[in-house]
Amino acid sequence: MKLTGWRQWTILAIFAVVVTVTGLFTVRTIRRTIYWRRHHNEQIRPWMSVPYVAHAHRLPPKVLYDALGIPQTPHDRRPLRQIAREKNVAVEEVIATLERTIAEAQQPTLPAAPAFPSPGRSP
Repeated sequence: MKLTGWRQWTILAIFAVVVTVTGLFTVRTIRRTIYWRRHHNEQIRPWMSVPYVAHAHRLPPKVLYDALGIPQTPHDRRPLRQIAREKNVAVEEVIATLERTIAEAQQPTLPAAPAFPSPGRSP
């Protein structure tokens, strides 16, 4: 294929841009996937936000906000140390509350026992 006209160069340039953008989004997606696979059940630190902790432990953020007794606001990125400061408690207390809540939420629930007839009678 011989590229001689400006239209052909324009098409080639657009194709190169599309391939580059697609490649960048592919790399970004792969990096995020690898990151979250490695940061599952990560230890809670004071720099983390409530949505970050919820995502790392695969829980809805509302569960953690309710445990802390604060309203859930959109795009809340306050670190736990700031939340502790606003509540006038130690950051360790906030972290302990979150850890208890996560442990309770991740406990498997047992199904109800099936109702069996008493062993002395036949149906």
